[in-house]
This record gives sequence, C-alpha cells and structure tokens, in this order.
Amino acid sequence: MSEYRVSVDLEACDGIFACLVRDGRFSEAEDGLVTLPDSDRGDGELVATFDDEKRADAEQAAAACPVDAIEVTEAEP
Repeated sequence: MSEYRVSVDLEACDGIFACLVRDGRFSEAEDGLVTLPDSDRGDGELVATFDDEKRADAEQAAAACPVDAIEVTEAEP
C-alpha cells in the first residue's frame, strides 16, 4: 500500500456532498463544506494523507464531485 493525498479545493466546493455517498470519511463541516479526518485546512484547500486500502473510495468520491473540487494523488515523500 502506498500513501495517497486527498485534496479539496474549498473555493470550488459547493456543498453538494456527492462525495459523502462514495467515501464515508467525507463529512459536512460547520461551514457547510466537506471535511476529512486528520486533515489540514488552509488557503482555500483541505488536504489529508492516508495509507490504507480505501484509495478507490476516495477516487470514486472525486469522480462523483460535480464541480471537480476533489483530487487524489500519490503522497509526496
């Protein structure tokens, strides 16, 4: 398993929450946008790094986002 990074462009996020249905780690934050466990929020972006077997779920969440606000990439070493 390799580490992967999930980033959310909070400027693009519209709070539609199609991601929540695809990946249970996404949830609604107090500001009406999404959040992830153990994530860092700053400069209009939410970033979380994971090392688990749920990358496919994150990729499905990204694909389901109608505003393309979610990106899943390899984590930088």
